Formats: sequence, structure tokens, C-alpha cells
Amino acid sequence: MGRLLAIDYGRRRCGIAVTDTLRIVATGLTTVATSGLIDFVRGYVAREQVDAIIVGLPRDVHGRDSESMRYITPGINRLRKVLPGVPVEFFDERFTSVIAHRSMLDSGMKKMQRRDKATVDTMAAAIILNDYLQSRAYSEGGL
Repeated sequence: MGRLLAIDYGRRRCGIAVTDTLRIVATGLTTVATSGLIDFVRGYVAREQVDAIIVGLPRDVHGRDSESMRYITPGINRLRKVLPGVPVEFFDERFTSVIAHRSMLDSGMKKMQRRDKATVDTMAAAIILNDYLQSRAYSEGGL
């Protein structure tokens, strides 16, 4: 069984998280510049078995795709072309940044650490992937 990799796709940078090989838990891996995302993911997939890529789907409070999909969709389509053998799936990411900030507060992170947007992006990717692991779609035979 391979890992699942999650991307919290942003205009400037992307948070990356991965599962362990048993897919029990997701942990934040790193943050990469959006311009280097494809090269990073290609390299990671070459080193590790990745069964699927889960991308945060930004939605508004009414469940509609957010405006940021206009730059996310082309980026993810390029990723799909580069890695045609790896399924790419969108998964609702509503409120993950808020949850990441709360987690940072609850864990006692200092104010300067909480201001680091890269840390927030990495944590958001881990939250997306953990939510995916707990989702009904996954437990009922998803990836």
C-alpha cells in the first residue's frame, strides 16, 4: 500500500502532507513554492510509492467553489499530465486554515511561529489529509 499525498494549493506556496505507509495518520511534510510544486511532487513520487494525491478544494460557506479555483485548476491539470498514473482527487478544505491556527494556539506555539504562513500551509495540508482519511468516502472503499 502506498502513501497518500495532500496539497494545500496556494497562489505563492503549497503545503504538503503525507500519510504513513499504512495510511493511519497524516503529517505535514513541507511547504514548496507553487512554481516548484510539479518538480517537488514528481521527485517525491519517484522516491516513494504514492497511490493518490488529495488536493484541498476551497469552497465558500455555501458549498460553492471559491474564486481561487481559477488558478488551482490549471495547476492541478498540469500535475495530472505530468503524473498520469497517479489519481488526483479534490477534497473539501473549508476552514482548514482556521483549524490550523487554532491547533497552533492550542499547542502553545509562540506568536512568531504562528505568523509563519508556511507552517500554517503545511498544517492545513495535514488537516485536509486527516479529514480525508476519516471521511465516509475513504472508509467506504475510496482510495
